[in-house]
Amino acid sequence: MVKSRRKKLTVTDIVAKTAKWVVLILFLISTFVPLVWLLVGSLKTNLELQTEPFSLPAVPQFSNYVEAVQISSLHLLFLNSVFVSGLSTVINLLIVSMAAYVFSRYTFRGQNALLNLMLAGVLVPIVALMVPYFRIIIGIGIYDTLWALVVTYAGINVPISLFLVYGFMKTIPRELEEASIIDGCGFFQRYAQIVLPLSKLGLVTAGTFAFLFSWNEFVYALLLTASERSRTLQLGIRFFTSQFRTDYTSMYAAIIIAIIPMIIVYVLLHERIISGLTSGALKG
Repeated sequence: MVKSRRKKLTVTDIVAKTAKWVVLILFLISTFVPLVWLLVGSLKTNLELQTEPFSLPAVPQFSNYVEAVQISSLHLLFLNSVFVSGLSTVINLLIVSMAAYVFSRYTFRGQNALLNLMLAGVLVPIVALMVPYFRIIIGIGIYDTLWALVVTYAGINVPISLFLVYGFMKTIPRELEEASIIDGCGFFQRYAQIVLPLSKLGLVTAGTFAFLFSWNEFVYALLLTASERSRTLQLGIRFFTSQFRTDYTSMYAAIIIAIIPMIIVYVLLHERIISGLTSGALKG
């Protein structure tokens, strides 16, 4: 009988494994403890939250969620956020996929310079673009509308989306397009029927990042809108705080409601996101 040989763990191996698990547990605690505390706080009364912030609620106050919806018209803000995030993501992917297709399949003068200039937008702080975006939105006359946020979010996410999608399209064999040309496919047919479906993993990854950014964004929503009709979910949460009173428990309930769609998106697409990031890293 052949006995299985187990490799002896050295002191270095034990220390490395212990350090790895300590770091992972610390990340787990720093991620989930605030979320659990937020969830528990949303089920308390304001008095309980202020006097015993780390205790469980005596009686769960599910009415806080009802009040969060009724006080701030949360359902309308939710629909505004869905509209802005969804449409800006679609526009972003449409523009980026066409740009990535041209950059990855064709050669023209100034190609590398233009591509690098667009990708360099990843390094520009978003706050630094506040004044240019504000002037542009005022200039085209869509200030204080949801379209102002749609256009802005679609533009802000172009560099990172282009970086992800371009990496995928560049690796698609040109022989596929050459064969399609022989079969009579035109420019748009090759783009829509061959390259675009093969880049689906990159598009899903880029689209997920663009959607989550648009859903969570607060600064530009505050800058480019003024009225309640164009207010998004993240901006609406701010108005639970007034000059004389803050309804913390209803605010926490609204925050939990705002977090749920992001969790659903990640749960449904996390495998594609991880595959997209790792594939992009290996292919790049």
